[in-house]
Amino acid sequence: MSTNTSLQFSSRELRDLGLAWVALGFAFAIFFAGGGMAAISNVVEGGLLGPFLVSLLTAGIGFLLHELAHKVVAVRYGQVAEFRADYGMLFLAVMSSLAGFIFAAPGAVHHRGMLTEREHGLIALAGPVTNLFLAAVFLPVLLVGVFGGSEFVGLVGSRGVTINLFLAAFNMLPFGALDGNTVISWSKGVFAAVFVPSLLLVVGMFVFGFGLF
Repeated sequence: MSTNTSLQFSSRELRDLGLAWVALGFAFAIFFAGGGMAAISNVVEGGLLGPFLVSLLTAGIGFLLHELAHKVVAVRYGQVAEFRADYGMLFLAVMSSLAGFIFAAPGAVHHRGMLTEREHGLIALAGPVTNLFLAAVFLPVLLVGVFGGSEFVGLVGSRGVTINLFLAAFNMLPFGALDGNTVISWSKGVFAAVFVPSLLLVVGMFVFGFGLF
């Protein structure tokens, strides 16, 4: 089933997207600096703009485009779909970064309408696949930074690759409300084709140290 439903954004949705992006940028900037009040001091003393910008361009984009991919495919299948930020979880993301770890679940795309199992699966799959695409986009950015001698560009590329591969693998886990659980219920073959490479790439990063923060 498909319709000509156009992709639209309400003022509330745009506000929620903006707030989630900014909150994630701040939380990850503190997390990457090591967490705690000392991290805030280091970030403030060294300048907030650089770390904040890196986080907006990597973690922020990775999380939000993941959610927007769900919306785009849901609308493609005739759903009424909107992103809603979870303010409590955004607050938790900031607070956890101050404690030295990060727990980020900025919100979700809510949709309603009749769907087949396949359509449900494709909507869920869109998020992790978008993260894999973004990881591929950030890879040449990393290479340009490394071979071009730009520490900032290299850092953006490194974190962009790492975060997006992690998001793809984590969200494809076949548990609870994660995307992988919906995908595997629809097609075990599609699930394996996306989850296994994502997991191997993440394991490879940690084993060989490639792309780590």
